[in-house]
Amino acid sequence: MGCGGSTGHFGQSFRASGAQIVEEGNKKREVFVIVGVPKESFPGERRVALVPAVIPNLKKVGLEVVVEAGAGVEAGYPDAQYAEKGAKIAPDRKAVFGTADIIAQVLCYGSNDKTGKADLPLMRRDQVLIGFLRPLGSREILQEIAGAGVMSFSVELMPRTTRAQSMDALSSMATACGYKAVLIAADVLPRFYPMLTTAAGTITPARVLILGVGVAGLQAIATARRLGAVVSAYDLRPAVKEQVQSLGARFVELPIEAKNAEDARGYATAQDEAFYAKQRELIGRVVAENDVVITTAVVPGKKAPTLVTAEMVRAMVPGSVIVDLAAERGGNCELTRAEETISVNGVTIIGKINLASTVPYHASSLYARNVTAFLAHLVKDGKLNLNPADEITRETMLTRGGEVVNARVREFFSLPALVAQGGA
Repeated sequence: MGCGGSTGHFGQSFRASGAQIVEEGNKKREVFVIVGVPKESFPGERRVALVPAVIPNLKKVGLEVVVEAGAGVEAGYPDAQYAEKGAKIAPDRKAVFGTADIIAQVLCYGSNDKTGKADLPLMRRDQVLIGFLRPLGSREILQEIAGAGVMSFSVELMPRTTRAQSMDALSSMATACGYKAVLIAADVLPRFYPMLTTAAGTITPARVLILGVGVAGLQAIATARRLGAVVSAYDLRPAVKEQVQSLGARFVELPIEAKNAEDARGYATAQDEAFYAKQRELIGRVVAENDVVITTAVVPGKKAPTLVTAEMVRAMVPGSVIVDLAAERGGNCELTRAEETISVNGVTIIGKINLASTVPYHASSLYARNVTAFLAHLVKDGKLNLNPADEITRETMLTRGGEVVNARVREFFSLPALVAQGGA
């Protein structure tokens, strides 16, 4: 079903001819595939899709980079650094979209529902779009993107395989979020994290609980441990116990077992309400014992499960802090308000979103390496090379030729299977 199995959905349709030699009179020159980097337009977004350091690597595979003026400034990458590495600076957004064969963004329309729609009129049919597109978000927005005729690739759909590890932008950004969540909590918490021995006496260390041990959770554990906190963590997947312990934290074990706790891609799967009710009953006591609770549990395409109830918040010591990394998906804490920080009975609940953007220099660097690895996979010898049998290409391609072509996404939205074109 979907776009698998037929070259009809993957055949080359591309404006630029790649790094080919063309003749102009008595002279010859190379024609490159052009990658455009517009400035991120989502309010408060400070990241940039490509950084100067990756441009030489892109040139090696036949890619030329055009960057909108000022695109990297807020992340700490001025235009001069791009120019020094061989990129061209375009005066405005329209010039980037009008020149580029491939558009590389962090938050494309789909993940950017505030300003992203303004990019649709700038796109051309068969132009390639790469970035965060929230493929399991809004069916209507995906169909708008498809209607623009672009060939879009969603980095959220990257397979969790060894081959694709260097392209895994979700993990890179989760690393940034987990790190920053601990620092935000430390800034608000009216206690020190580490144990301190002073002339005035000994200060006991703060206790930090991480709920959800994916990439963000693991980084939160590591960061809190580096700051000297006593850390414990819980996840419905027993397999992560060893990882938690390897970082010096205690794994919280509850007498309850999840069914099919993780899917083939390594993500936690949604459980029924009976499981979550029992989980909340058992974990309430653990929550009350901690000064900081950081929640990271999300299930792709679904509302985040409620792990911390209002009753649990009321049982926490005044001054305690909850940082809810699932705020954008409805929150793991029942009281979380997305994009807000609130206080309930003296407990601070932080629902900030887009935390990776608050460490833009390194978040951009990590993301740029992911995108560069993906571009090197898609472009060979200066030409777009789409192999229908390749899992990375097949699983990340979201739209093509006016259609949403990703099989997983079509199934999620109950769209009918596409009819294969160009033969079986």
